[in-house]
Amino acid sequence: METTVKRTFPVTGLSCASCAISVESMLKTQRGVRNASVNYANSSVWVEFDPGTVNTMDFKSAIQSIGYDLLIEEEGQNQQEEIQHAHYKKLKNNTFWASILALPVVVIAMLFMDIPNANWIMLVLTTPVIAWFGRGFFVNAFNQAKHGKANMDTLVALSTGIAYLFSAFSTFFPHFWHERGQHPHVYFEASAVVIAFILLGKVLEERAKSSTSSAIKKLIGLQPNTVIIIHDNGHEEEISISQVSPGNKLLVKPGEKIPVDGEITSGSSFIDESTITGESLPVEKVPGNLVFAGTMNQKGSFVFTAQKVGGDTVLAQIIKMVQQAQGSKPPVQKLVDTIAGIFVPVVMAIALLSFVTWMIFGGENALTQALLAMVSVLVIACPCALGLATPTAIMVGMGKGAESGILIKDAGSLELAHKVNAIVLDKTGTITEGKPVVTDMIWNVPESEMSGLKQLLFSIESQSEHPLAEAVKASLKNHTEKRVALEKFESVTGKGAVARTHEDVFLVGNKRLLDDYKVTISEENLTQMETWQEEAKTVVCFARNNELIAILAIADKVKDTSAKAINQLQTMGIEVYMLTGDHTQTAKAVAQKVGLKSFKAEVMPSGKADFVKALQQNGKVVAMVGDGINDSHALAQSDVSIAMGKGSDIAMDVAKMTIISSDLQLIPRAIRISKLTVKTIHQNLFWAFIYNVIGIPIAAGILFPLWGFMLNPMIAGAAMALSSVSVVSNSLRLKTKNIHIQ
Repeated sequence: METTVKRTFPVTGLSCASCAISVESMLKTQRGVRNASVNYANSSVWVEFDPGTVNTMDFKSAIQSIGYDLLIEEEGQNQQEEIQHAHYKKLKNNTFWASILALPVVVIAMLFMDIPNANWIMLVLTTPVIAWFGRGFFVNAFNQAKHGKANMDTLVALSTGIAYLFSAFSTFFPHFWHERGQHPHVYFEASAVVIAFILLGKVLEERAKSSTSSAIKKLIGLQPNTVIIIHDNGHEEEISISQVSPGNKLLVKPGEKIPVDGEITSGSSFIDESTITGESLPVEKVPGNLVFAGTMNQKGSFVFTAQKVGGDTVLAQIIKMVQQAQGSKPPVQKLVDTIAGIFVPVVMAIALLSFVTWMIFGGENALTQALLAMVSVLVIACPCALGLATPTAIMVGMGKGAESGILIKDAGSLELAHKVNAIVLDKTGTITEGKPVVTDMIWNVPESEMSGLKQLLFSIESQSEHPLAEAVKASLKNHTEKRVALEKFESVTGKGAVARTHEDVFLVGNKRLLDDYKVTISEENLTQMETWQEEAKTVVCFARNNELIAILAIADKVKDTSAKAINQLQTMGIEVYMLTGDHTQTAKAVAQKVGLKSFKAEVMPSGKADFVKALQQNGKVVAMVGDGINDSHALAQSDVSIAMGKGSDIAMDVAKMTIISSDLQLIPRAIRISKLTVKTIHQNLFWAFIYNVIGIPIAAGILFPLWGFMLNPMIAGAAMALSSVSVVSNSLRLKTKNIHIQ
């Protein structure tokens, strides 16, 4: 019985969607391979194969034969990152020098063709661009051709190579043309400029693609490398996290990360679970409560029993799901490469047909006319405009976004955002500010006493470990000049704190603490407290002996712009949903405040991603907006992912767009930019193709039998340049467009 194994290998050298398809199809043809799937997002390939029939070195050889490489055995992730970094650095260097050398060639070709030795100067400047800085196009085109494939590299290599060789021939042997009554035309500028522009597009693509793996690395980095295990005899030992097994008792000290999932057996603390739930308030944990890997312990120490370790933890599941969702994205460049794959053989066939036709019917100047026709076809079909159509529009669109505080990392999301008809918003940090603040404060004492009591309250909260104490302290920042000496301070779990001075007992906490000390609460104060609680605010009471002297309301404030932004999105015909890990009452209060009817509370990270997936299955194009690590799976699952700039680095790494200011009103603007950009791309592609549709037949000589008109290669070169200029000019028009939504 045959047994197959499944393994994932890093791949280097992937620069376009057709590269990934080439690697995938090459592996699938190998004997013993059952299936193969390339993840273009993180440059890896998953292979299912029979190890008895084929080995990994066979895969490596097969992939190397088409110009890429497979990292096997222990070569792995680190080496892949080093190779990708080196490749990106080299690409930037090639782009810079190709541009520097191409610029004077264009100037000479357009303005100074009559200077002495102009052709020789352009030859010297263009040769390094073709032979060194742009050699990758020719190497890749050759490797593709060996297997009967063609992509954008083939198109670039073919047109620039023919134009360069033709120009070099005219420079070395001008008499060949003079003897036939022709002027020795050269097209060095076409070769140099095309190489420089296409290299620039590759740099932009590499930069966008390189960020996808950093999110995974940061997620993995949330787990500590070592843990403290407590043996049955009470002995403590520091061990590697890989040695932890379910049932082990582990000690977590203040400020440490929780290493694995488990249940607390002794001790208590407050734990920041924003990595899992996204909620800003740390949660109090006591024996019997569950804790999760990657969350951060605050001030207390506790012992817990490990339950889920390694790949079974909630954090590990989030990592796995983010990887899968990232890899499922279709690459943007696929369409252009598919077009190029059809375009290249068609152009080659037309060029060859025109050469043969002129050799047969061209009369005494048959060779001259045949060569000129063939070169004219290849020059006018040069893919400069096609290569510029999308990148120039994307560059201007991204720049337009940056001016407004919208960072767009991925061209695909910019192209897709205009189709969004459902937006899912996280609550904490997205609709709300993401941190607790004192929103209301009512004092029941005369003005003359208030200052001293505020100093006393600040002194008490300074000793408290409760997370709400930070919000109270922040509201009393003008009363910090004089700390009040406390004779005794006691923290009461689940209720608050009790402090004593030499005269009085002071209570800071919830209503249950006041009831324990039989504090009298007026009807007016009770009504106010109930009102605040209905608004999903946390009430903190401050009492002296049996007298309630102040009540404070603490909440995660809704951002001032959230309601307006949500209204703008709904006006645009977009369905808006709010998801949160918070309680239903809190979610309902926030939803009502911002005008939202659709919301879901107490949702775990996987639940958010499932909600997004359900919308997608109903035919929706979904944008997910979040700010926490807990949102990363849903962000990766969505069609368009948007992170709030003041959130976690991981959310920003996973997301393809980042709103720097965390202002939700920028999301309608981002959609408007997308609409304008996509419209511009369509216009650009139209102009790029219309020149080819009209120009190629004319270059081939279709008008000669009718009107005796033969397209001069110089005019062909000018037409090619004009197509590029029209595309760039059209893209630059984007800068003048208004993106503000009323």
